[in-house]
Amino acid sequence: MRIVAIIQARMGSTRLPGKVLADINGQPMLQRVVERTRAARILDEVAVATTEEPADDAVAAFCRRHQYPIFRGSEIDVLDRYYQASREFAADGIVRITSDCPLIDPDVTNKTVRAFLEQKPDYASNSLDRTYPRGLDTEVIARPALEKAWRAAKAGYQRVHVTPYIYENPGQFRILSVTGDEDYSVYRWTVDTAEDLESVRAVYAHVKGDLFPWTEVVSLLQQKPELAEINRSVTQKALHEA
Repeated sequence: MRIVAIIQARMGSTRLPGKVLADINGQPMLQRVVERTRAARILDEVAVATTEEPADDAVAAFCRRHQYPIFRGSEIDVLDRYYQASREFAADGIVRITSDCPLIDPDVTNKTVRAFLEQKPDYASNSLDRTYPRGLDTEVIARPALEKAWRAAKAGYQRVHVTPYIYENPGQFRILSVTGDEDYSVYRWTVDTAEDLESVRAVYAHVKGDLFPWTEVVSLLQQKPELAEINRSVTQKALHEA
């Protein structure tokens, strides 16, 4: 089975425009996400899926400079973008990663993909029953399940967020929840606001190297809880928000 991680990325974030190429300790956020995802050795390929909008020419140019495989598709219908990208890259299993997760952890991704390969569900996710910090989210979708969702999903949020049609219909799909040994869901490591970006930059300023494990970040935040307070008041957008 060919497993391909597809990282969705666009410049037009509503809460923090241009965040995908924002600098984090010397590297754009997208580069942080791609390189940390690439460190998950269980993956056969890592690609970026951006939009056909002119604003995302910058994303495409960045990917070409760094020789990251790239696909361009619909801005609004992200489910279609994923489905078409899965065909472009001949993926049997699609790993969905978002470009606003610069602390994405290869070991967590490996664990989620390995569970998918061993138990053979239609869909596996480590964010259904959240125990990991928000920002380590990894979803794995079997190609036939993605195609079924692509054909059947009608609601706008189901198209924007890619996977809701699958996990909202457990009678149609075999669904696997992957959890950690302890609950660290109190932490928010995704970047959706200026406070989120400041928080992640603070983490990178305190750790060594680029591929530090997520557990090191937990230890850092336990030692310096003021870093976690930077974005403590940020609320996650509701599912029905684009």
